[in-house]
Order: sequence, then C-alpha cells, then structure tokens
Amino acid sequence: MLNLRKAVVLGTGMCLPEKRLTNHDLEKMVDTTDEWIVTRSGIHERRIVEPNQKLSDIAIPAARMAIQNSGIPVEKIGAIILATFTPDRPISPTACIIQDKLGCKKAAAFDLEAACSGFIYATTIGAHLIAAGTYDYVLVIGADILSKVIDFTDRNTCVLFGDGAGAYVLGPASDDKEGIFDFILGADGSGAGNILIPAGGTELPTSEETVRNRQHFVKINGKEVFKFSTKIVGELIEEVLTRNSLKLDDISLIIPHQANIRIIEYAAKRLNCPIEKFFVNLGKYGNTVAGTIPICTHEALQEGRIKENDLVLLVGFGGGLTYGLIALRWGKSGLRPR
Repeated sequence: MLNLRKAVVLGTGMCLPEKRLTNHDLEKMVDTTDEWIVTRSGIHERRIVEPNQKLSDIAIPAARMAIQNSGIPVEKIGAIILATFTPDRPISPTACIIQDKLGCKKAAAFDLEAACSGFIYATTIGAHLIAAGTYDYVLVIGADILSKVIDFTDRNTCVLFGDGAGAYVLGPASDDKEGIFDFILGADGSGAGNILIPAGGTELPTSEETVRNRQHFVKINGKEVFKFSTKIVGELIEEVLTRNSLKLDDISLIIPHQANIRIIEYAAKRLNCPIEKFFVNLGKYGNTVAGTIPICTHEALQEGRIKENDLVLLVGFGGGLTYGLIALRWGKSGLRPR
C-alpha cells in the first residue's frame, strides 16, 4: 500500500534578468504608448535577457536559491521538473542540463510544457511523487524567456511578456495540518489555437518560408484568451472553496498567474473579494509565463504576505488552453530567511 504524504514548500527562489524594458522603450520600437499599455494590461516594464543568455542561465540561479532556502542538500533532491515552453533547445531536456550543473547526481529530470499553467502542473506532479513516497524532495522550476519568441513589431504581444524564473523545493509535511491539500488541473483543447507559435514543430517544420512569414513568434487571439481567463479564475476558486467547506475569508492570499490586471480585477469583482487579497507584481515584470507563480510566491514571502498557517491559493491559466489551482496551508519550514 502506498504511504501517502502531504507535500509542503520548503524553500523558494527566483531570478530575473537585470535589463529592464519599459513601456517608454517600447514606444520607440512599435506603435504604442505607455498609457495604452498600462490601461489595457497594468504593465509598466518587464525584464529581458541579454542576447547570449539562455533559459538555464536564469533557471539555475532560481533553483540554487530555492535549494539554499530549503536547507536541503542538493544530493537529496530526487527529481527536477522544469515547466517551460522556451527550453535551451528542443532536445535534450533543459532539466537535465540543470541537474548536471546543480550537482543533483542521480535526480530524475524532465521538462513539462503547459504554458502559463506549467508551474501548477509541475508542482502537482512533484507533490504526488512525494505523496506516493517515490521521492522525499522534488525541485520544481518555472521559467520562460519570451523575449526570444516574441515579435517586437506586433504591439498586441510584445508589450505583455517578460523573462523570468522561479522555483520551489517540495518535501514531506511534518504534520497533517500543513502542506498542499487540494489540486485542480484541466484544459479546454478546443482553444489550443488561441495561443500558439505556428511553426517549428512537426506540423509546420522550420523553412525559409516560415522564417520569412514570422511564424516562429507567439500569436494570440486576445479576445478569446481574455474571455477564457476571466471566467476560469473565479470558477476555480469557487470550486476549491466549495469542496473544502471554506469561505473566502479563510484564504490569506491568492497568487494568480500574472497575465493582465483586468483579469485579476474581474475575478476579484466576481468573488466580491478585495483586490488586496490577490498578489500582483505584473506591473514590474509582465507575463513571465511559467515563471509567474513561483516569482510571486518568493516576493510574497519577502514582503511578509505569507505567514505560518496561512491558507494560500495558486491559480494558473493560459495556452492550451490549460488551467489549474493548488490549495495549501503554509508551514513553518517554508519561512526560512530569504
């Protein structure tokens, strides 16, 4: 019989490129204005990697920080799960590169692609590996470099995204009162075409024509994505509250995917919830896709927004169209100095 255990967050970390790309910088590159961007998204600036930087260059520092904050020796990490859709290269998995450079000698390592919901998916898998007793400690990383797959002539996409990485170290909870206690994962595949990179896969392999037609950049059907996102956030929160006999007042903090301030405001209005209960940092970083939730978590801890025994909801949504939620009670072990 499996020895089921709850998983708890033992340590968090983050890494953001030093270079800032402000709305005023974008005004010089594309037909847009600071007012237009802020009004429609809430974003003021975002971080961008240097041309010679790759995903592992920001994922590894975030992972090292999470491991250090967890107090767990690297050799005890049993598995590494990297959520991303912008790996160093299509193969081999970037998680394996990270495993080698971190010195996690025998850790299982793989990449997972679920776009903006990727970190929720990866953390759910990591928590289940711990619950089943397969591993005691799992490193989960969410990281994306959008600046290399965004068309900076398209104002509808280039203003929304930034680069960044965040990470958790998960381990077994010390008692039944703390840790992750509920998960929701789902997808609406009928909307897969609403966020995509058309070329570069087996459907439309790379060619002179695909490069010439700029088909290797992210394309978004903004209207449909906004409609999906504003609906799903409220539904996920309502579902997890109902099935756990909780009230919104029981929740200390909601950490949503950072796509657009209007989506978060809409969710708060639907739930009749003060916007202050949602953690928001997209004004500084934009949408870092799989990096958003772990970056937010690390900053929330730094700011004292998460305390021992707090109930926290993590909500992801995005390409696929995928979505997910994790509910957890924060443990003392996840509050080490950062």
